[in-house]
Order: sequence, then C-alpha cells, then structure tokens
Amino acid sequence: MTTTIAGGRAARRQTMRRIRPRRSPAVPLLLAVWAGAAGVIWLWWNNTPSLADTASKWLAAGRITGLLAGYLMALVVLQMARVPALERRVGSDRVARWHAMSGRYTLSLVVAHVVLTMYGYALQAGLAFGDIVQQTIDSINQLPDMGKAAIGTGILVVIGLISMGPVRRRIPYDLWYHVHLLTYAATFMTFWHQLSTGNEFVVEPLAKTAWYALYGTVTALVVWYRILTPIRLNMRHRLRVEAVIEEAPGVASVLMSGRKLHRMGAEAGQFFRWRFLAPGMRFSSHPYSLSAAPRPNMLRITVKAAGDHSSALRDLEPGTRVWAEGPYGAMTAGKRSRGKVLLVAGGVGITPMRALFETLPAAAGDLTLLYRANSTQDLALWDELASIAEERGARLMYAVNSPEGERPDISPDTLRRKIPDIDEHDVFLCGPPGFAQQVYEALRGAGVPTRRIHHESFEM
Repeated sequence: MTTTIAGGRAARRQTMRRIRPRRSPAVPLLLAVWAGAAGVIWLWWNNTPSLADTASKWLAAGRITGLLAGYLMALVVLQMARVPALERRVGSDRVARWHAMSGRYTLSLVVAHVVLTMYGYALQAGLAFGDIVQQTIDSINQLPDMGKAAIGTGILVVIGLISMGPVRRRIPYDLWYHVHLLTYAATFMTFWHQLSTGNEFVVEPLAKTAWYALYGTVTALVVWYRILTPIRLNMRHRLRVEAVIEEAPGVASVLMSGRKLHRMGAEAGQFFRWRFLAPGMRFSSHPYSLSAAPRPNMLRITVKAAGDHSSALRDLEPGTRVWAEGPYGAMTAGKRSRGKVLLVAGGVGITPMRALFETLPAAAGDLTLLYRANSTQDLALWDELASIAEERGARLMYAVNSPEGERPDISPDTLRRKIPDIDEHDVFLCGPPGFAQQVYEALRGAGVPTRRIHHESFEM
C-alpha cells in the first residue's frame, strides 16, 4: 500500500494571512521572577531577628537559601508544565534552558541551605564543623517533615548528577527523562518542610497563604497541561500509525491518521512528544517535528535512526495506537517579520524546515531553502522539496561533502555570494548544535540581525 501526502497548496491557503511578529514576553517574565525573589528576600529580612551571635548568622543564611530554593523549585516545576503561553511565545528550547539553569541554582541553594543550617545548629549545640553529619541525622529524626525533605533533597541531587552534560550523554534518553520526572516528587516532599519549620510562615499567615497559592497554581498547571490536556487530545483525535515509508538510508517517515487533526492547533515548524503503543515502546516518549503541514486526517514525522527508539520506528505496524503530547514549539510563521525568508536545515533538521517550506506564504523568488547533508544520498525528502520548489517558484540549494570528504564552505562570503540580499531575510535554522552554531555565526557575519535568526532545538 502506498500512502501519499498531497501538495502544499491547500495547506498554504490556511496560513495565507498577514504575518505579525510575536513579541517575546521574556523580559516581563524575567522581571516578574526577580520581583518574586525580592519578595522572598523581604519576607526573610522582615522576620529575621537580631543577629547577635555567629550561630544566628549561619542560621539566617541557611533560611534565606532555603526560601530562595523553595521559590526557584516552584519555577522549575512551572517550566516543566508545558504551558502554551510559554511554549509558543517564548519557545520550547528557551524554556528548557531556563529550566536547566533554574535547576542548577535550585540544587546549589538546597545544598547551601543544608550545610549552613546544620552548621548553625551545630554551633548552637557547641559542636564543631566536623559534627555537621551527626547534627543532620539528629535534625532529620527530631524536626517535623525533615525525613521527607531529606529524601526530596537526595532525589534533587541524583537528578542534578544525571543532568550533567557528560553523564546525560552517556545514559539512555528514556532513563534520563523518567528520572527527571521525579522532580515533582522532590518538590512535594520538601514543600511541607518549609511550612512546618520556617519561621517566616509560622508568624506570617499571609506569607503562608501566598506560598500555598504559588505551589497550588503550579500544581494546577502541571495537572492540566501534563495530564488532562494530553488525555483530552488523544481521546478526541485517536491517532494510529497509517504507514511507515523509508525516505533515505536510516531515515523513515511515519504517517499517522486520526480524527479532525486540523483542530489540534498544530502549525508547520512545531513538534509533539510521541509515544507509540507497540511492544517495547510503550514507556518511551520522544520529541519529533512534523515533517509536513498538518492535514485534517494525517500527520507525518520523519526520523533518522540514531538510537533504539528512533531505529524501532521503521518496524511499526499500521494500526498501532499513538499517544501524542503537544503541539510544542515557537518556530512557526508567526516569527516572520520580513517578506524574504531563508530556511537552513542540517541533517534531520530538514523535518520542520520541509513543513515551513511548504506553507510559509511567499512570492516567487522570496523563499529559499539551504539543505546541508553529508552526501546526496542523505538528502531525505529531496523529491518532495524539489516538487514544492517548482510549484512555488522557490529556490532550493544543497551543500554536501565532496567525494574526498571535504566539507562545504558555509561562510559569510559564501552566503552573500549565493544570496546577495541575505541581510534582508528572516532566517529559520534547524540542525545539530555544532552546525547550528556555525551557520548562526556565518549569518551574523553576513549581516543578518540576531532578532531575525530563528532557531529552536528540540533535544529535550
């Protein structure tokens, strides 16, 4: 059975509208975060008694690090909630970077909180610095909710260790992903400890109410967007595998059918997290971009075999149920601010670029796609791209290694020679990190402003 996706004319008709660039809410959001941190510091200062002795100073330092850690922990979970306002307006990759940075700060503050507080208690008891371990054990046994807080802290340390670059690159993605989800449990365990032992919440009922409101709101968002929304989406659209098509060596497309898929709200350039309910794949959820514009009854992803999960996709049987979460990502037509557009793809980064190449409104000659691959055999979806280019009057270029293995020159001079008015283009870029960085620097050297280079990494 051969399944095909029709040409892009109908899909483009849905997006032929005036493109208004979306303003990123990053600055207001960051100001709100800093305002919240200032409020936490004020709460600590307002309830800090006279620091008459050394032990009191250490304990006060322990309290402020604990309060800030609790505040940041709520933000860490919020950044995992997949709130559409953040995912689509800020960008999934940017939110992921915020999450990683917040997580590092949170873990550092938690460790500092434990060390500073336990040393303060040790000084009060007349113990030496070397007795902190015994003091910690005593505190866990004597103070309310300290046992749960200790377990939560241990979970955070484990998550922090496996999230370090050298470690993460050496462990399976599924292991990292599922252990990472324990952040929710760690947050729950440490939450009660702060309310039961923090003087700021004991003497300030309003502060306790605000803390409940913060964590309650974050919990509601997680439950709504990470649990209820995916359940509703999958019950409504009933996705199933329609066919698997080999596109190039090690590259396969998975076509999925369903009900009223155009009502999912997906756009070209976005991605979903996909879980295929086949033997050995039920507990694996991976992010893959749409490689064609969404149709009312069909979605498609195109994946390069780079691991156990991506390699297993080629063996999926038609009719296999699919569980999807999304759509996510902000690299859509809404980012565009100019009439002329350059799309740059490296390797399997062609998938969102192919969907944008099909759907971005553009006059003949105003749309260009540059496709980088190791060889012409690795140019997945090339026939489709050529057909789209011919239909739309768009320009299609490729850059592959020479027969001797020499890499093509993608430099500012080369880009200006191939596209003389490149500085008047919006650029959408997707590919491996090293390639993306090289092209970004070349684009900047060619005169393209940073605000018109749109890049989003889906490695999350």
